Amino acid sequence: MLQSLIYTAQRAGAAIMSVYATDFSVQSKADASPVTAADEAAEKIILADLAAIAPGVPVVAEEAVAAGKVPVMADRFFLVDPLDGTKEFISHRDEFTVNVALVEAGEPVLGVVFAPARHELFWGDVRAGKAGRIDADPDGTMPSLGNAITARAAPARGLTAVASRSHRTPETDAFLSNYPVAEFRSIGSSLKFCLVATGEADLYPRVGPTMEWDTAAGHAVLVAAGGCVTGLGGEPFRYGKPGFRNGNFVARGRP
Repeated sequence: MLQSLIYTAQRAGAAIMSVYATDFSVQSKADASPVTAADEAAEKIILADLAAIAPGVPVVAEEAVAAGKVPVMADRFFLVDPLDGTKEFISHRDEFTVNVALVEAGEPVLGVVFAPARHELFWGDVRAGKAGRIDADPDGTMPSLGNAITARAAPARGLTAVASRSHRTPETDAFLSNYPVAEFRSIGSSLKFCLVATGEADLYPRVGPTMEWDTAAGHAVLVAAGGCVTGLGGEPFRYGKPGFRNGNFVARGRP
């Protein structure tokens, strides 16, 4: 299934890049968030592929939910964000991703994060305890599962913290003031989880609203790489919540 999810993310990435190369228009959803033809084209591909990969497994996908299409839920389901970082996409920054995750019993167990404009794909298999990074093109080519990645333990010289480029808040800065942060990096989308998973950063707090499809794939990649995601107080961070809305959380590298 992991390889199938990787291929699906690549196909969705190709559709996104086709729109990225055009003079695309931007619409607003009911919640005033932006949406483009790329979001819709990518989600259409992913939904069709998941129906073939895992027939009968519910799929919670961002644009479908926005249109009022919420599946009958089960203990096992997919979470899909076809284009995370739409603001980055609109601004022609390369920090947008395709996110596909499989959730079982409230925990993400498989996750794929593909950044098609950066030719980077990250995957995580939580139960196998394996995560990797692939130099991947949106054409579906996948010669291997790439190189293994692992989160690092906190370095003695101080932490590298990462936060949203578009959604950094004073509350985030206040949280980080409790830690010996030596360096700060800003990046869009679920790539923040991936920086922690590859050992390029140590701490990613989010104090503010997110949806489950924003975080599940990156969460799986990080946990498979040896890191963790919890609530700000260390409580478990689970999925399948009412409305699929997340509370505040912090992603960390190895203890």
